[in-house]
Amino acid sequence: MRSLKALLSRSGAVLFGLDLLLLVFAWPVLLWMVAPRELLDPLLLAYPLAQLSLLYAMGLYRRDAILSTRRTLIRLPLVVGLAVLGAHVVQMVAGGAVDAANVSAAAMLGFAASAAIARVGLFMLLRGGVFRRRIMVVGAGRRAAELMAMVIQHGSDPHFDVVFVHEPALGMRDADLGRSAQQTVVVANDSNYLQLALAHDVDLIVVAPDERRGMRLERLLDCKKNGFPVVQHLEFVEHEARRVDLAWMELGWFLYSDGYQFGPLDRVLKRVLDLAVSVVILAFGSFLLVPAAIAIRLGDGGPVFYAQTRVTQGGRRFRILKLRTMGVDAERADGERGGAVWAAAGDARVTRVGRFLRHTRIDEIPQLFNVLRGEMSLVGPRPERPEFIDELIEKIPLYDERHTVKAGLTGWAQVNYPYGASIEDTRVKLGYDLYYVKNFSVVFDLLIIMQTLRVVLFPGAAGAR
Repeated sequence: MRSLKALLSRSGAVLFGLDLLLLVFAWPVLLWMVAPRELLDPLLLAYPLAQLSLLYAMGLYRRDAILSTRRTLIRLPLVVGLAVLGAHVVQMVAGGAVDAANVSAAAMLGFAASAAIARVGLFMLLRGGVFRRRIMVVGAGRRAAELMAMVIQHGSDPHFDVVFVHEPALGMRDADLGRSAQQTVVVANDSNYLQLALAHDVDLIVVAPDERRGMRLERLLDCKKNGFPVVQHLEFVEHEARRVDLAWMELGWFLYSDGYQFGPLDRVLKRVLDLAVSVVILAFGSFLLVPAAIAIRLGDGGPVFYAQTRVTQGGRRFRILKLRTMGVDAERADGERGGAVWAAAGDARVTRVGRFLRHTRIDEIPQLFNVLRGEMSLVGPRPERPEFIDELIEKIPLYDERHTVKAGLTGWAQVNYPYGASIEDTRVKLGYDLYYVKNFSVVFDLLIIMQTLRVVLFPGAAGAR
């Protein structure tokens, strides 16, 4: 269940609850109006279940959709349409005798209305400050400033007020802190942390000083004994931004924090999921591969498939299989330039057909054969070329830890961060990959697979939180 909590913010969880509550009340009423004799048909549960699943898969419980009415209005009709279509297909396959036309029409109108009402209700709650949290940060230096910048920009729930506690012994004060109405800097000197926490009625205390040697832990212990949760800044970032903060990484925290709790049963279930989903996608995706292969051949007469060496679990090398999207001589051109080069958005080596295949992710479908062979998993860090691995391990701490699990067709970094082709982009993505490795579960895999639908349909949404 930890994965479910990790992927829904507080406001996202409330919105999910509102959607669920409205569907529980509205769906029986709609059925009673259009098909009263089928009211107890269990197959009709496919409609609300499909609606909730698509709302999640299309990212309508994420920060970007909650904060952007425009983004929600764009996606909501598609969600309702796909949900009703999917449930209708289930009815047909299962041989349901229900009046499908009336039920589908009622579902589309009812689901659109209930989703809109839930989001208006959440907007009113947010406007009323219901979800605002008060956080006390011990430290007011560079670490605290970067902590808040990351959470504000990438956090799942940005609705909070912050009190920064500054003491000279904890390091220099950052000049950027305290400039917004939601931030207050308090110079503590010999003040009691407990008194400050009570005075500002805080919900959480985050420990983020630049210099720890001047910190008096007994003050924090008093706060904890009196019911105030106390967490390290790395734990706070992991919880709020859903990634590991590599800029201030401490191996001690990484060693003693929760995570890496997966055993033989988890691995078996993950493998079963890989096989089942891969077979299903290949069954339907094969109808796309044939016209894609024809288009590639007609484009420049070159080979349809492209194999390249990549690195997976334990540093093992394998040949990844993709539809060819670059010119025939792209690899040879790399060699003339001195070796492998980073792929980049708008890469001139990509053909016209290749741009379409990349945009729609059709070029990735053959990698399912790598999954079936056990070289990759559906979910995991994206496999990198061995030519880059040594450089990345040298420049980015803990980079090799991403090889704890199999490389994936999709991953937590892919659904949270846009396409990138630099050392800094790789560093940010590694933070998401390490979060996945620490919090791995089959449920987490399922939820990432669902969110991949959002990235495929809205390619620019990968970096939106």
